[in-house]
Amino acid sequence: MLFGDPLEGLDEEQTGYRGPVACAVTGITYRQLDYWARTGLLEPSVRAARGSGSQRLYSFKDLLVLRVVKKLLDAGVSLQQVRTAVRQLQDRGVDDLASITLMSDGASVYECTSTDEVIDLLQGGQGVFGIAVGRVWREIEGSLAELPIEQAETAPMVDELAERRRRKRSAS
Repeated sequence: MLFGDPLEGLDEEQTGYRGPVACAVTGITYRQLDYWARTGLLEPSVRAARGSGSQRLYSFKDLLVLRVVKKLLDAGVSLQQVRTAVRQLQDRGVDDLASITLMSDGASVYECTSTDEVIDLLQGGQGVFGIAVGRVWREIEGSLAELPIEQAETAPMVDELAERRRRKRSAS
């Protein structure tokens, strides 16, 4: 990466991004972010809000899913279908997400993991637009290069991007 590892020197298991950074990277408003967390569409996995004045912390995977949610909603996909897509994305590891293409006809969302699946959907007339999650991943990773990251006091879940970087460093 051009700017170096933004997590270098930090305890990567307890790092995340605050709401304003999440909004800047994903293109959503703070009001949307707050509403989606309160309604359970996507709650932050590093640190949830604990009352007035506390800061939520979002993992890289959370930011990736938020950006996909924004793209789906902008394309006119119903919130019910978006919730279904979010559950499917959250069930996958962050490494698996890079190989997924989400296709939609505006009413339903289809998960494709191969070019053949994308072609089958298009030939069947089911795909109107697609979101290559790997490309969204690269966009977010580039956007985060100069944005602040924060340490959480306690982190119930591991940021999967941090875990991936740790594995990559130990393999070197």
